[in-house]
Formats: sequence, C-alpha cells, structure tokens
Amino acid sequence: VQLQASGGGLVQPGGSLTLSCAASGRTFSNGAMGWFRQAPGKDREFVAVVWRGGNSYYGDFVKGRFTISGDKAKNTVNLQMNSLEPEDSAVYYCAADSGIILSSLRDWLNYDYWGQGTQVTVSS
Repeated sequence: VQLQASGGGLVQPGGSLTLSCAASGRTFSNGAMGWFRQAPGKDREFVAVVWRGGNSYYGDFVKGRFTISGDKAKNTVNLQMNSLEPEDSAVYYCAADSGIILSSLRDWLNYDYWGQGTQVTVSS
C-alpha cells in the first residue's frame, strides 16, 4: 500500500492550497482517508478525514476554512485549504486505515498507512 501526497508549497496569508493524496494497493472506502499535520516541536494534529466514503470530520482549528473530499473510483482524497494563516504552516501527512472506527478518527496512532508528507508554508 502506498499513499502519494502532493500539492504543498509556499502561500501568502489569506491564500489557498489544495493537497491531494492518492492510494494504491488497497481501497479505503469502508475506512478512512485524510490528513494530519505536524509543525516543528509540536505533536501530530488531526486536520480532516473522510470516513466510510462519505462522512467528513475536521479538526477544531479548521473553523470552516478547509474542505475535504474523496473520490472512491480514483481512491483519492483532496483537501482544499482557504484563508490560510501562518499557524497552518506544517508538514501535512496523508493517512489511511481500512477498519478504523468513528471514535478513533482523530488519533494519528490509529492509522496504519501514511504518505511521505508535504510541506505547507504560509508566509508573506
């Protein structure tokens, strides 16, 4: 199983970025695919996830700025990030798990598969 993440980069405050993650070797339509992030010196933080092909969940800090979407046919998940702030700067990791339950979605320890991470930097 491989998760290939892409779409990070440098953006000014208030700008937008879209992250994409493509899974190969396994489907996760009955599990979860989503994103965590980790800034230097901080714990890995839950960002957003699509669970069982349709339900979306977000970290508390998102506050309506991000939208996650999944494509079952392509086995991909995208994260549209708007109104980015310097505090959003981090390495963003795609994560997936085939059998995760709802109560476990926000804990990165419960995910079996990880992408390589993509850097997002929000700076003027």
